[in-house]
Amino acid sequence: MTPVYFDNAATTKIRDKVIDAMVTVMHNNYGNASSTHSLGRSSKALIEYSRKVIAKYFNVSASEIVFTSGGTEADNLVLRSAVRDMGVTRIITSKIEHHAVLHAVAQLKTEYGIVVDYVDLDENGQVDYMHLEGLLQSTHKTLVSLMHVNNEIGNILDIKRVAFLCKAHKALFHSDTVQSIGHYELDLKALPIDFLAASAHKFHGPKGVGFAFVRKGSGLKPLIFGGEQERGYRAGTESIHNIIGLEKALTQAYEHLAEERLYIKDLKQYFIEKLKLELPNSVFNGLSGDMEKSTYTLVNVGLPISPEKSAMFLFQLDLKNIACSKGSACQSGSIQASHVLSEVVGVNDFQKTSLRFSFSIYNTKEEVDYVIGVLKDLI
Repeated sequence: MTPVYFDNAATTKIRDKVIDAMVTVMHNNYGNASSTHSLGRSSKALIEYSRKVIAKYFNVSASEIVFTSGGTEADNLVLRSAVRDMGVTRIITSKIEHHAVLHAVAQLKTEYGIVVDYVDLDENGQVDYMHLEGLLQSTHKTLVSLMHVNNEIGNILDIKRVAFLCKAHKALFHSDTVQSIGHYELDLKALPIDFLAASAHKFHGPKGVGFAFVRKGSGLKPLIFGGEQERGYRAGTESIHNIIGLEKALTQAYEHLAEERLYIKDLKQYFIEKLKLELPNSVFNGLSGDMEKSTYTLVNVGLPISPEKSAMFLFQLDLKNIACSKGSACQSGSIQASHVLSEVVGVNDFQKTSLRFSFSIYNTKEEVDYVIGVLKDLI
């Protein structure tokens, strides 16, 4: 049968309209955007048009959008420059951030000796906002880095609350919004957020391109040195077709957001109901089973699988043409435990094999029925 792709939190299928736009650019706009001739100027115009379109969706200035190779680069650009160039001596984060943040912060601690504090989490992985407020009462110049939507368990940060807490305590606020951009709207004129990271392939755009939102006057300096592209923030010849793909994917995502969100939300609800009915001993990790407190795009499920079956379970699903992700330790010990689940899942539930199923507009209820049926048969 046709593969069932329930791994959309990892990457998404590119929309046909995005592919068409990219192919047109590759055919017609091959000039270097730094060249002064007409072919170069036309490429530059496309990039700046895309920048303006993207900025409009977040109610910011086009000059505050910096194109990168993706979310990881955007995170590193912000975190490294904050310490190296903006005088940040302390970073507050959580232990369930993406490794693009956690590993970058660990490296900065090694190189610069910065203070790193981790905000407390409750039993579901939600940030303890009172503890965060307490941590913010410090004389250190501080940057807070907390993701908007967790990529493994789907928990949603109260990004407005954190933004205003940071502002009240004169701390910078960076958020990895890789799992939320294209799925949630953010008015960055109303929200005092200093930096964001986004990646096109999470909302049906191409891989290898993303952007950082950098608040005007932040003092950010480049991570990559060379030419003066991206107003000096990011050297290197621009990947024009990817930038156009990013802009087209974001436009499509926000133009159809209401209807597509409703469709995917219904799909997730259906998955939850079917799983509870057919496999009642399953548990939902974090808040992923709560339709109000987690993103509508994914669930993370602890399944009642014996240790003997656990090691090969993803392989068995792959043989059935089902693509999803494993979110906890492989019982054979050949795969490291999920750092997210190790923080938020109880000892008993951690013994279960956890799988992340993530949905998109290209999925159907028939696929859900098939997946639940296969799970039931394999378990």
